[in-house]
Amino acid sequence: MPDHVAKLLQQWQTVRPELDTSPMGIIGRIGRMEKFLLPEIESIIHQHGMTRIEFDLMATLRRANGPLTPTDLYKTTMLSSGAVSSKLDKLVEKQWVKRLVNEEDRRSCRVVLTKEGLRIIDPAVDAHLENQKKLLESLTFEEQQTLGNLLAKWLGEYENQR
Repeated sequence: MPDHVAKLLQQWQTVRPELDTSPMGIIGRIGRMEKFLLPEIESIIHQHGMTRIEFDLMATLRRANGPLTPTDLYKTTMLSSGAVSSKLDKLVEKQWVKRLVNEEDRRSCRVVLTKEGLRIIDPAVDAHLENQKKLLESLTFEEQQTLGNLLAKWLGEYENQR
């Protein structure tokens, strides 16, 4: 059964048969998949009492396996430095992270997960990964590998241009 984007492409072929709409098909499907995937991803994260931004910040700290500066967190997320600071304030209030003052430069700090933060993030990451597996289960392992490699190649090109 054709997907929604295939129907749109067919309509373009009917009215403008000279157009190569294959790029529209790829970009359209990626955009459409995002609309389906994001609510599924956010649902699991919300079940663990977090917003997606809180999850991203805490998962970044967990991956780092040690303290990071707010600048480090800003660089690894798509948030502004002000948004990172605001979200960190909320995570500190929840006692999921704490700020460690830099004794050499009191204007700067490092951020680390608390024991409570670890207790929250680890099961959330486990559930997030299980959910991602479920979201990809209609693709074979080989198809997942191929898709991952193609997206990595394409994303790498954009990241290297920025």
